[in-house]
Amino acid sequence: MAATASHVSYAVGALPLETQLFIGGKYVDTKSGIKFDTIDPATEEVIATMHGAGKEDIDDAVAAATSAFEITKRMSGSERRNCLLKLADLIEKHRAQIAEIESRDNGKPRHIADTVDIMYVIECFRYYAGWADKVGGKVLMPTHNSHSTFAYTTHEPVGVCGQIIPWNFPLLMAAWKLGPALAMGCTTVLKLSEKTPLSMLMLGHLFNEAGFPAGTVNIVNGYGNPTGDLIARHPGIRKVAFTGSSFVGHKIVTASAETNLKKVSLELGGKSALIVCKDADLDEAATAAHVGLFLNMGQCCVASSRIFVDEEIAEAFTAKVVALAKTLRQGASEGHGDGAIDLSLPTAVPICDLGPQVDKIQFDKILGFIEVGKAEGATCVLGGSRVGTKGYFVAPTIFTGVTDTMTICKEEIFGPVMQVLTFKDNNEAIRRANSSVYGLAAGICTRDVGNALAMAKELEAGSIWINCYNNFDMACPFGGYKESGWGRDKGEYALENYTEVKCVMIPIAIQK
Repeated sequence: MAATASHVSYAVGALPLETQLFIGGKYVDTKSGIKFDTIDPATEEVIATMHGAGKEDIDDAVAAATSAFEITKRMSGSERRNCLLKLADLIEKHRAQIAEIESRDNGKPRHIADTVDIMYVIECFRYYAGWADKVGGKVLMPTHNSHSTFAYTTHEPVGVCGQIIPWNFPLLMAAWKLGPALAMGCTTVLKLSEKTPLSMLMLGHLFNEAGFPAGTVNIVNGYGNPTGDLIARHPGIRKVAFTGSSFVGHKIVTASAETNLKKVSLELGGKSALIVCKDADLDEAATAAHVGLFLNMGQCCVASSRIFVDEEIAEAFTAKVVALAKTLRQGASEGHGDGAIDLSLPTAVPICDLGPQVDKIQFDKILGFIEVGKAEGATCVLGGSRVGTKGYFVAPTIFTGVTDTMTICKEEIFGPVMQVLTFKDNNEAIRRANSSVYGLAAGICTRDVGNALAMAKELEAGSIWINCYNNFDMACPFGGYKESGWGRDKGEYALENYTEVKCVMIPIAIQK
């Protein structure tokens, strides 16, 4: 372990900050010699120097996962359930510390990391613990020779899986992929983002303590090239799950096609629409838009960044979302860095408190989009600049006068930048909402239930929120249409990503 910043030391009994690779149940140095720094986005200071994985490291991780799979595929559902429940309990035990390091590495305020991210991580593992001993097959009645054939199916673990995790919700996105994989008996090589590797890497200790066989979960760090590409192309990996950009999603599909046709599930980009009808409760609609856009500093794949508002209520709605955005508390996470969040300030939606963007690359990209929006004729009614001189803070920004052809309306900004558009009737709003290449999520605000359900049927998106936004439950599947991905995370549907279906048939006859 080689942490390089003094503020990451912890008390006796706490989890150590790990910077190595976690392979075969042990923390090991990189064989490739790859090293990189992870940065605190609130202070722009180095937190730690990390070990990155190259070809030898990935080969070792796949070998460890392959060996562990010989054990996990024979474990009973109740054994897998018990390991997942123990893991959830251990995360809860270390919750405060894990939330702190998640905050420092990612930038989100610590109280949000705790009450949103870590809470849902715990819930995720407990949810899939409940599935571990309940997944079975079916007894079939073949349509031909039905009296002389007995047939049944089994759902078996797919094997060694590669799981590539984004930086915006490092622990939660890892849990969404690990939960169903471990419930089904798979083993994994989990690649963390080079931007946010610390929190998940610490959990290697907890996988061991929870009783998972060594090598069940292997955790590696590194950039997309070479680490991610090595996972996508490795012949020993039978399935890859990825959350990230559509651009990289295309590359993963290509890698699968060019190698061993490994199964692929993808949760990709979005440019989600929120439609505010003229009969909507404006306070409710403004809150939905606020949560939908400003959650996690706008770094959310389902962000409601295209807000279509009936032209009759656009002025009143805009006034409300601007007023809400002005209540946002912005600064570094409590107790770390300069400009700490003042928890005494009022805010309508505490989960939208804004920390810094994850790194300078993202920071510069967002500010660039803001300038393009101004140049293309949109009206910036709030924000539009950085905050302070230290840390990657962007002011909550709202544009009006946005049209469908503007860059900020077409591209995924992934920052606290809201675009307000107007429409004349609901059919127009649906048509324009569906015009995007993405289809991850959408929202509708209306007091007419029949209208809401009819519009939900027409919208091309995997999640539809009505009179709310960013409501999540582990039982509800999550994924997208079109270039927003393949397959679903969460819920029972996610188990399909990690299973092979086997059909067994045997002739039967009564002996004479």
